Amino acid sequence: MTPDNNAKLKQRGRALGLPFPGKTGKFNAITDVAGVEVGTVTLISGDGPLIVGKGPVRTGVTAILPRGRRSAVPCAAGSYSFNGNGEMTGLAWIEEAGELQTPITITNTSSCGVARDATLQWLVKNKIGTGQDWGLPVAAETYDGDLNDINGFHVTSDHVMQALDNARGGEVELGSVGGGTGMLTYDFKAGNGSSSRLVSVEGQTYTVGVFVQSNFGARQDFTVLGVPIGAHILQDQLRGKEQGSVIAIVATDAPLQPHQLKRLARRVPLGLARTGTVGNNSSGDIFLAFSTANEVAMSSTSRLRKADYLANNAIDVLFRAVVEATEEAVLDSMICNETMVGRDGNIAIALPVEQMMQLMRKQGRLS
Repeated sequence: MTPDNNAKLKQRGRALGLPFPGKTGKFNAITDVAGVEVGTVTLISGDGPLIVGKGPVRTGVTAILPRGRRSAVPCAAGSYSFNGNGEMTGLAWIEEAGELQTPITITNTSSCGVARDATLQWLVKNKIGTGQDWGLPVAAETYDGDLNDINGFHVTSDHVMQALDNARGGEVELGSVGGGTGMLTYDFKAGNGSSSRLVSVEGQTYTVGVFVQSNFGARQDFTVLGVPIGAHILQDQLRGKEQGSVIAIVATDAPLQPHQLKRLARRVPLGLARTGTVGNNSSGDIFLAFSTANEVAMSSTSRLRKADYLANNAIDVLFRAVVEATEEAVLDSMICNETMVGRDGNIAIALPVEQMMQLMRKQGRLS
């Protein structure tokens, strides 16, 4: 198990010179939304043939705390399933109540239930109320079985609770960490990605942050800022087909109602499409958006609450922010990465960044 919070940060697409649109926050991450904290636990051990229950292990868990560990105040929230071949627990109550009342955890497919239950244990242990007498935590998954002993169930309750305890604001490590450890995107090594955008509405600045656990796409579809990259790098494919899923969490401090947050979540597929995917049948593409605004109203015990919210005709800039940040988050999940060898010697190659940059220059997308 690796300690993730002080891990070395890797060079990102913007630092390489990729001309992503939009203005980012300080960290260019979901943690640019004040109060949001992210923690990870990464599990990497063993090499060679798969022995179920022993390894090799290439997995982990990521935790996102919407208002940080010191607050149990719910957030207005909305969700959207672009393609439902996946899992995100707790969405039925979010759809019903329009509130996110728990932390979010993201891990591999076979550990989603453990993550959900451990989150509830963590809430009880830390005496953090959920506003009701039972808990319905949000836990999501994508499949890492190409590299990981996924049915060895190596993610435990202790790992999940450690990720929750590890959660901090500030820089977010990207790539093969936490729940993203064993993931691939467009048949390159991928994993965790995040990005943010600052927008203005009538002189007020708001932040939109996106976090993805990225694990989808066929190599030939891969596109970077409009340039078809994957079609020129067809060698060394592990999957050789569209497979996997993507989970996206959208956070904002803009005051929005639940139905407006659902509209934000619906814009995530547009950002994904910019990278080339069409949302194949095998992909579980499930997205959740929440707002940290209106904390006083959300914490009130009064039966009559008063809260601010933006008009529908004011949120186009937020839609654009979600699309742009999603695209950049996915690409950074690949750029901030290295080749990984997993179970049975399976190799997920890193995106050859220099070759990508040469192709971008050839198409006139770089100076």
